[in-house]
Amino acid sequence: MSPRKSSLNELTKEMIVNEAREQFIEKDYQQVSMRSIAKQLSCSHGALYYHFENKAELFYAVIEGYFYALNKQIEEIVLSSGESEQKLRHVLRSFIEFGLNHQSQYELMFMTRNKEVDGLSHDAANRSYQTFAKSVHSLSSNVVPISDVYSVFVSLHGFVSHYRGFVKSYQDAEDAAFVHIEFLMKALHPA
Repeated sequence: MSPRKSSLNELTKEMIVNEAREQFIEKDYQQVSMRSIAKQLSCSHGALYYHFENKAELFYAVIEGYFYALNKQIEEIVLSSGESEQKLRHVLRSFIEFGLNHQSQYELMFMTRNKEVDGLSHDAANRSYQTFAKSVHSLSSNVVPISDVYSVFVSLHGFVSHYRGFVKSYQDAEDAAFVHIEFLMKALHPA
């Protein structure tokens, strides 16, 4: 066993988040403890509380990074050059790609249910949905009702949930994703 850290200054938030990320991906939220994270970092579990109030706050710090990456990806597509309809297809595809290329992270972001983290993770998921909704509205050639945008979002989530665990990456479901995206495009732009 490695020696314990001699000072809180040596233990950074980044180190804690990185270890927590690995454990949350490997195990269920309930199976991860501040003690198990501290053990892997060779420090006392009390040292973790210097940086994070509790496990829920630490979990939120982990998923916040994932939501940031997904939101940034969508925002970059919206700001890129090109035809709006193609960019909208790209937004839909990027959501599926993200979910299937980062299945464990996606599960933590959208599928972890626990009273301790529901409030924080729902806030992050809602902000991500708002980013998605704004992109759909800004790229659509017609006015899309909020209920339709939400239905598209839920449909994309359902697609990722369906294929999660059955494919290794987006490439394995690319043909089905293409068909699904075209279906959603018709729903957003009826003839």
